Amino acid sequence: MRLIGLDPGLRLTGWGVIDVDGNRLRHVAHGVVRVTTTGSLAERLRELFDGVAAVVEAQCPLEAAIEETFVNVNPGSTLKLGQARGVVLLAPARAGLPVFEYAANLVKKSVTGAGHADKRQIAMMVGRLLPGVDATADAADALAVAICHAHHRATAKRVEAAL
Repeated sequence: MRLIGLDPGLRLTGWGVIDVDGNRLRHVAHGVVRVTTTGSLAERLRELFDGVAAVVEAQCPLEAAIEETFVNVNPGSTLKLGQARGVVLLAPARAGLPVFEYAANLVKKSVTGAGHADKRQIAMMVGRLLPGVDATADAADALAVAICHAHHRATAKRVEAAL
């Protein structure tokens, strides 16, 4: 089964695709959807949607998993991240995929064994779980979300949204 993990951000959204066969994981692809920092928020959100939708179309996953957002200190940043997250949720849902959400601490714990691991630790463990993969920051986080989903998909809660 092919899974895509997504790590939402307004400027950088990481994505990672793995194939799962029983308890065996195989890396397929990873990358980052980069959104320009200029233009209106609406234009940037459209660019984000188009980028994520293109990745979903190209990679043909059967399910999508997305990291839940934590609340930032700055309410404006939190609101913008929430809007970006909504767009990232929408892209695979519009493609007909079931979409699942995972708390950041569960993703980290699933990959590193600790719920408060930093990005460097996550990238290192992703490289161990998917030998030969050298993903950095956002793409490694997205692969971690996909790995988390592979481990927890039987009990995962699907995002129920009226789209």
